[in-house]
Amino acid sequence: MHESLEELKNYREQFDHDAETVDSSDTLESLRIKYLGRKGLIAQSFKKIGGLPPDVRGQFGKDLNAFKAHANERFDTLQNTVAQKSDESWIDVTMPSRKRFTGSIHPLTLVEREVRKVFTRMGFTVMRGPEIEDTWHNFDALNTPDWHPSRDPSDTLYLDNGLLLRTETSPVQIRVMETQKPPIRIIAPGRVFRNDKPDATHSPMFTQVEGLYVDEGVTFSDLKGTVLEFYRQMFGKNVRTRFRPHFFPFTEPSAEVDVSCPFCGGSGCRICKQSGWIEMGGSGMVDPNVFKSVGIDPEKYTGWAFGLGIERLAMLVYGINDIRLFYENDGRFLEQFGGRR
Repeated sequence: MHESLEELKNYREQFDHDAETVDSSDTLESLRIKYLGRKGLIAQSFKKIGGLPPDVRGQFGKDLNAFKAHANERFDTLQNTVAQKSDESWIDVTMPSRKRFTGSIHPLTLVEREVRKVFTRMGFTVMRGPEIEDTWHNFDALNTPDWHPSRDPSDTLYLDNGLLLRTETSPVQIRVMETQKPPIRIIAPGRVFRNDKPDATHSPMFTQVEGLYVDEGVTFSDLKGTVLEFYRQMFGKNVRTRFRPHFFPFTEPSAEVDVSCPFCGGSGCRICKQSGWIEMGGSGMVDPNVFKSVGIDPEKYTGWAFGLGIERLAMLVYGINDIRLFYENDGRFLEQFGGRR
């Protein structure tokens, strides 16, 4: 037997011996480098083929390929064995299982459900509408003039097709009044969008709920009584409300609604900035021009509308000081709330 063939036979026997000693990923890697690496014994042996005698060259190449196939197959087997042993070494069957976070109902959903519950008890119907709107429903029908700053792209998110992301849920009121005759008593919860930079108190997307009541003889006193009862249901029977004159294109007269601080009872604290009051949203009597745009006779019917932010309400209910926490999907924050399924 030619000495090169004898040397190759010895390499294979040595490989089998070394393979028997593999007991970890480190010794397995050493085996790979020694025999199957780019500078290993098998690679070096292939380089010798050209210098062998012609009558030996064929047999040497055949034996070398067989050795390489054997080494690769044995290496793969050893790799699986070592990996299995490594996994088993990390398993401690006496350890208790990890606590799985099963999720909970989002705090905004919890508050929105409570809002819907309060108003449905007062005879309101929950209505929904599209989040992508046209300018007619979002602005024109709501008596918002062309020059109003809310129409500017710095405030409103317009789409390439001329539509926009609704800036409030008031378009739902328009859609309902277009298709239903008074009396109308609805609330419209849903997501709305503004071109705002996110910070502790602002978000480009937030949740709003608006209410609308249209019938013969509806007055501002009805509005005040309904809003007061709602906030007493949310914060307790001792809560007070006040209405400050304001301007909204779709209501006249219009007012901002404040509630007495539920944390200090109106005496002044850090939450209400020592004023005793917290601003909650807008309200007012529906402008006659809005009725005309949807075909309701303003001489026969009157109505009121209001709006408030679910995030603002949830921040007060749960004592949260940063609106961004609602949207960060942090399990540590979300698991603190009730309503767990």
